Amino acid sequence: MNETVAAPPRRHRWLRRLLALPLLLAAFSVLQVLVLRFVDPPFSSFMLIRQGEAWMQGDGSFRIAYDWRDLDRIAPSLPMSVIAAEDQNFAAHSGFDLQAIRKAQASNAKGRKLRGASTISQQTAKNLFLWQGSSRPSRWLRKGLEAWYTMLIEALWPKRRILEVYVNVAEFGNGIYGAEAAAGSYWKKPALRLEAGQSARLAAVLPAPRRYSATRPGPYVQRRARWIQRQVRQLGGTAYLRNLE
Repeated sequence: MNETVAAPPRRHRWLRRLLALPLLLAAFSVLQVLVLRFVDPPFSSFMLIRQGEAWMQGDGSFRIAYDWRDLDRIAPSLPMSVIAAEDQNFAAHSGFDLQAIRKAQASNAKGRKLRGASTISQQTAKNLFLWQGSSRPSRWLRKGLEAWYTMLIEALWPKRRILEVYVNVAEFGNGIYGAEAAAGSYWKKPALRLEAGQSARLAAVLPAPRRYSATRPGPYVQRRARWIQRQVRQLGGTAYLRNLE
């Protein structure tokens, strides 16, 4: 007498599929990062979101300015200025600057002005793949995904690639993304011909590129740009870049 095996209940099948979903998403994210080690991204999530915002506001003429350039076609003063301004331990850390995080926590605990501790690797992950969360649940979800993508980027990309992608997808003005678009929009020149002072001003506006101007710098941008140039010299100048992996 043959015994028939009962099919698993539909509820169990859905449960297995649900449990498999995180694994599929993780595998997809690994594939994303691995491909972008070799393929220059045609856009970032921040660019898509910014373009969508403009259209939703009825601005049909708005267009993202973005033109990829390899790192050797960008003046070395710009990536150096970005490192000096944003992440002076970039060459040494593995994606997260624990020392900067501890300092930021101590500063915040004392009620001082909030200090960021986000590395270039973290900012690359956020700009390229994620969004700017405003509500608390959205912000915590983004932070978790940002940490995951940061670990993948650090594991699968050399430091030079991380820096190359960042200076191409960072926003340097309203809808102006990357070194080439910024140099062309502001000074009618290619990124390869950026001067040290111009690079420092571009790096100086990164905390709030829609608020500050690199071409009409106010007192804050002027002070920060001078500080960035001093930091570049203390880091050894553009020779620093030759030591990156």
